[in-house]
Amino acid sequence: MTKRRLFIAVNLPENIKKKLIDYQRKWIELDPKYIHWVRESNLHITLVFIGYVTNDEMYEICNLVKEKAKQHEPFFINLEKIILGPPEKTPRMFWVEGAKSQELADLQNDLENALSGGGLAKKEIRPYKPHITLARFKYEIAKSLPKVDELFKVQFAVETIEVMQSNLKRSGAEYVVLESVELGI
Repeated sequence: MTKRRLFIAVNLPENIKKKLIDYQRKWIELDPKYIHWVRESNLHITLVFIGYVTNDEMYEICNLVKEKAKQHEPFFINLEKIILGPPEKTPRMFWVEGAKSQELADLQNDLENALSGGGLAKKEIRPYKPHITLARFKYEIAKSLPKVDELFKVQFAVETIEVMQSNLKRSGAEYVVLESVELGI
């Protein structure tokens, strides 16, 4: 039986993706064997990581996402800065941190509760911290990187959420939108 690796995400507008790729170019001198930059097409904010599911479970997930999306109106996300994260540990990523958003937190919580209640995803133990991963790097270079705390003030509207499939390949993950769901409809 074939299984798909799924997650639910907020995809970014193309103009914001382009700005983030410009930021990545600032760090081009870092050794590629220690750092893996996220491709432009893969930049997103994960709401819920689901994992491997069957086709039947995928359809059930898509239906649950549609149901929950109807209960949430479109809203705005404010991105604030680029840092090394996670901040409370030895950093392993470049990421974009956003301002706290009650609308985003409510949407994420509703989705996670619906999916975990239906046995389709595990409830995350760690508190939800919305972020956009720009790169992952190996521990060997973590201590040699300078402190990164750069302003990245951008606002964008969240009008849809996507059920995404992650195809893991040697060249890195490739993401495919399985279902794009409008909020509030």
